[in-house]
Parts: sequence; structure tokens; C-alpha cells
Amino acid sequence: MPRFPALLGLALTLPAAFAAPALPPIGYRVQLDVVSEGFDGKTCWFHPRAGAIPGPTPTVVLTMQEWNVKRSDVFYPVASRTSSDLGATWSPITVHADTLGRHRVDAAREEGICDFTPKWHAGSGRLLGTGHTVFYQNDVLVPVRPRHTVWSVYDPAARTWTPWAKLAMPDLPRFANAGAGSTQRVDLPNGDILLPVYAKEMAAKAYFSTVVRCRFDGRELRYVEHGTELTSDIDRGLYEPSLARLGNRFFLTLRNDQAAYVARSADGLNFEAPRRWTFDDGTDLGSYNTQAHWVMHADGLFLTYTRRGADNDNVARHRAPLFLARVDPDRLVVLRATEQVVVPNRGAQLGNFAVVDVSERETWITSSEGMGPGNPARFGANGRVYAARVLWDRPNSGWNQH
Repeated sequence: MPRFPALLGLALTLPAAFAAPALPPIGYRVQLDVVSEGFDGKTCWFHPRAGAIPGPTPTVVLTMQEWNVKRSDVFYPVASRTSSDLGATWSPITVHADTLGRHRVDAAREEGICDFTPKWHAGSGRLLGTGHTVFYQNDVLVPVRPRHTVWSVYDPAARTWTPWAKLAMPDLPRFANAGAGSTQRVDLPNGDILLPVYAKEMAAKAYFSTVVRCRFDGRELRYVEHGTELTSDIDRGLYEPSLARLGNRFFLTLRNDQAAYVARSADGLNFEAPRRWTFDDGTDLGSYNTQAHWVMHADGLFLTYTRRGADNDNVARHRAPLFLARVDPDRLVVLRATEQVVVPNRGAQLGNFAVVDVSERETWITSSEGMGPGNPARFGANGRVYAARVLWDRPNSGWNQH
């Protein structure tokens, strides 16, 4: 497959006479709910991500993991809780240690999973979660390690998940460290899945990102092919990709250590060269070394992200507040005038978050207060898990096909 290096993608400010026409407005309001809160000084809930099972009132399944705040990327088994009344009440937390926990590899090392994201798969009528593997030695992250994309299926009757399984990828050195952690996927009308992953050779520094077309029959997830391999020679390359579809075009947002990037495609596999995210006035978005994700409406495209320059030097990597803004899909820019805060800055990082379409009227952005490094509590953080509910003023047609 072709490999495209990331381009700088400088944007120019257009004179007023040549300014792009305004996009048709999409009305909404944001309701911020606190799902839970409380911090014991040792662990906090991290990676809160939800999937919605359709119904007259959808069932929302929220997954998350405990993070050891004193250690880098040390996560414990995936847990979940459910709501059948749009977040008014939640079931008790169930920790899935047997199915979504760690496996002992040898006397010192364990293999577990993290960065898990559930999403409804209409073709099979299943809630399918994807993530990737991680290795620990004596409960410390192993720096040079293999990585695999993993998947699991939710059982709504038992409120549990099947044991995580690995997605078989091409037996090539560049897929030795390949995973779908913290990514957004797109499911096609025929049931095929476009799953973004990022990968590298075992000892390489820089990742490339690509979209894998998969098939899922309700029991097994299988690789079919993958598309353009997007990379950069800047630090760790391009990773943690998230995919969205608007009409007949696909959009990929990508993490880089110095800036956020975006790329566009006509088929979801073959992408144009990526460019740096900017505002519509030509200035850099200011998001770096963290995730960005898409909020979709049938009539428009939105990006949710964190960035520097928001009176937020008190937060690690400027990962709060969490913003939402409209995207111009033709110019591939963020419309500055539409930017609004959806989760406030209380001193804790909010950068590990996710988006779920709950119904044609609601899209949720789920995040949590990461209680490290430093002392976020002195700014008001308390380990809160949030659901920022985007309430659309008109139906989001095709909401379960994004």
C-alpha cells in the first residue's frame, strides 16, 4: 500500500471578499452530566467510552478502566455499567477481570488490554468493542513490546463481555506493533467495518496509521484489507486515528506529538496526504500529543479536542478543557467562532475520551478527570466521569450508521 508522509499543510487567511460561504447551521445544546466522582489517591477511572444498544429507549453500556496514577499507562481490567434511562440512573460497576483483564505470560509479565471502545454493529445486531493489547512486568509498562488489535462482544442478558481475542493481521514486520486503541470506526451499510489502526515495526520510533476493512459475523472479526499508510518523520509519527463519514467522504483525524493532523478520502481506505489541523483563520489548532474525535450529525461534521492557549497551563499537555467545534469539510478547517467548552478545566486531564451516538437526538462525549500528574485536586478535580450530552435540535438521520 502507498505510504504518505504528513505535510505541514499551512493555511492562508482569505480576504473577506473571497471568504468561504457559511455552512448551514446545526442547532444543539450541551448538557453536562456527572456519572460518578471520587478519588482514593491511588487510582481513578480512565478511558470512559460508551456504546448504545438501540431500542425505544437505548441501553447505554459505559466501559472504563482504573488507572494507577503513579505509573505511566498502567491500567487494570475493563469494567462496565449500564443505563436504560439515558443516564438518569446507572447499574453498579462490574469489573470484567476474567474476560477483559490480564493474562499471565510468565513469572513477571502479564498481557492485558486497554483503550477499549464499544460501538453498535447494526449488521450483526451486536455491541462490538475494540482496543489493543499491552504488556506489564511487575505492574510496570513494558516499553518495547508487541501489540495486537483486540475485540470483544457484549452479552446484554448477562451484562458481560466475551473473552478478548486478537485480530489476525498480515504477518509482516511493520504490523508487529499494531493496535486499534482509542479509535473511532465507521460501519458500512453492507456490514463491513472500517477500523483505524496504528502500527510500526517492533523497535521503530514512528507509527503509521491506516484503515483496515474488516468483516464481523457476530462471532469473529476478520481482516480483509487495509488502505493508505499515513506517517510522518516527526517524533512518533501519526497514531490514534479516528474515522468519520459525512455523505460520500471519509475523514481521519490523527495524533502527533507536536500537532493534530487530518486527512480525507473518497472510499475510507485511500487517503489524501494529511495536513495539520488549523482554524479557519489559518492559525494552528493548538492540539498536540493527545486524541481528537469526531461528533457526527447527518448534516455536518464536528471535532472534539483539547488544545493549548485556553488559560490551561495548569493541566498536563493542556488536556482540558474539552472543546467542540464545527468543521468545514471542504477546507478541512475548524471554525473558530463555533468553538465551545463541553467539559470544563478543573485541573485534571480530559484527553482520553470518546463519542457515542445514543439516538437520533443525542450524541454523548464521555470523558473523565485523570488525576495525575501533579495534584489536580487543588483545582477542583475529583475523579469525575462525565457524559457531555449533545442534544440536537433536529433528528440526526442515519445516526446509527456513522
